[in-house]
Amino acid sequence: MGAFSNEELSFSSNFNFASSQDLRFSKQIHDNVHGNIYIDPLYLKFIDTEQFQRLRDLKQLGVAHMVYPGAVHSRFEHSLGVYWLANEAVHKLKTHQGMELGIDHFDIQTVKLAGLLHDIGHGPFSHLFEREFLPQVRNGLDWSHEQMSVDMIDHIVDERRIDIDSGTIKRVKDMILASSKFTLTKSSREKQFLYDIVANGRNGIDVDKFDYIVRDSRACAVGCNFQFERLMETMRVLGDEICYRAKDYLTIHKLFATRADLHRTVYTHAKVKAIELMIVDALVKANDYLHISSHIEHPSQYWKLDDTILKTIETAPDPELKESRDLILRVRRRDLYQFCNEYVVPRDKIEHFKDVTAHDIVCSQKSSGEILNEEDVAVTNVRIDLTRGKHNPLESIHFFKDYESDEKFSIPDDRISHLLPSSYQDMIVRVYSKKPHLVEAISDAFENFQLKTYGIKAQVHATPEKKKRRV
Repeated sequence: MGAFSNEELSFSSNFNFASSQDLRFSKQIHDNVHGNIYIDPLYLKFIDTEQFQRLRDLKQLGVAHMVYPGAVHSRFEHSLGVYWLANEAVHKLKTHQGMELGIDHFDIQTVKLAGLLHDIGHGPFSHLFEREFLPQVRNGLDWSHEQMSVDMIDHIVDERRIDIDSGTIKRVKDMILASSKFTLTKSSREKQFLYDIVANGRNGIDVDKFDYIVRDSRACAVGCNFQFERLMETMRVLGDEICYRAKDYLTIHKLFATRADLHRTVYTHAKVKAIELMIVDALVKANDYLHISSHIEHPSQYWKLDDTILKTIETAPDPELKESRDLILRVRRRDLYQFCNEYVVPRDKIEHFKDVTAHDIVCSQKSSGEILNEEDVAVTNVRIDLTRGKHNPLESIHFFKDYESDEKFSIPDDRISHLLPSSYQDMIVRVYSKKPHLVEAISDAFENFQLKTYGIKAQVHATPEKKKRRV
C-alpha cells in the first residue's frame, strides 16, 4: 500500500455541507475527533429531547473506563460523529455521482437521520445489558437495541409531535435495521447503497465503525493507523453497491484488523470482563426488586434506564439490594473476581465449539481441599473475529480498478499478500474465581477440563503461584 499524505486526502469537514446548506441556520458543535459538526434544525428536534440526551449517560465502552481511565466518552458524541460521517459519505457520493445515482434531498436527510439515531435504543454498559444481563432475567427473549432504536424514534416523533413525513421515518428505521436480523430483504429496497452507509449488513464497512474505531482508540490511547478518510474519498457506487479501489484492499483489511485489536486489548480485556461479570451479577440480584428488565417493554420507560442505575443501587438503603451493593462496593475497592487463566480454542475445534460453563469446570474438579460450587466460578467465552465469523469479510467486498472502468470484482487475499491471516476468528475461554481463596482449586479444575476436552493443556502457562496464594 503506497504512502499517502494526510493533507492530500483530508477534506474540509464543512465544505460539502456548506455547499448545500446555509450554515447560519445550523448549530455548530466542536467534536474532538471530527472537528466542527453542523446540525440543522430538523435534527436538533431529535437531539433536544430527553430520549436523545440520555445517551450522555451511556458510556460508549461500558465499564472499560475502570481499566482505561480515558474511556469516558459517551454514545452521545459517538452518535453525533456517525451523523457527521453519514453526511460526509452521502455528500461525497452526490458530488461525484449525483446525477448518475439520482441522490436527492430525501436521500441525504434519511441517511443523516439514521446516523444520528442509530444507537438511541442502546442499553446501559455497552453491550453487557443486551448480551449478558437480559438473557439471565428474560431467557428466550428476542430483543435487540436496534429494534428498540426504531421503537424509540416512533415514540419521540409522537410525543414531541415532530413534523416529519412517515416515509422518511420508515426509511430511517429500515436503514438502522439494515445490519440486524430484523432487516428487510435487500431486493425490496430502492438505492440499496444508501442502506450500507450507516449499518452495512452486506460487508461491514460503514461510518459507524469509522467513528467508533477512531474514537475508542483515541480515548484509550492505544493508537490507530487506520485512515477512514482514504476510503471516504475514493469510494464509488457500481451496480447499487459501494465499491472501493483495488489498491485500497490493505486499508480495508486494516479496518477489520484494528477492530479485532480493540476487541482483544480493550473491549474484552481480562479485567474489563471481570468487572462486567460483577456488574451483571449485581444487576441480576437487583432485578426482582427494581424491575430493571421491565424498562424494555416500552420506550416511555426505557429512556429512564442508563448507566446511573449502578449509583441508584449503590446508594439505596433497601435491604433487598444488599447483595448488589456489596458487589458494587467490591468493584469500587478493586476486590474483583480473580482471573485464573485462559486458553485459545484450537483452530480445528472452533467450528463445533460449545460455550464452556461453570458447570463444566466444577465437574472437572478432582480431589481437593476445597469443594467448588457453580456459583463460585465465572466463565466467559470470548469471540473475536473480523465481523464475519470464520469467513474473510473482504470476500464480500467488491473493488474496481480505476475510475475509467465500470467493472467490479472481488479479490482473493492470496493475490495480495501471503502475510494475511488464514483464519478469521478466535475463541478464548477465560475462567474467574468469585472468591480469592478458590483461585487454586478453580485453576486446577480448569486445567483438568482442558486435558479432558483436548488431551492437552491449551493454556499458555500455569496460573502463577502468587495468584493462587492470594487471599
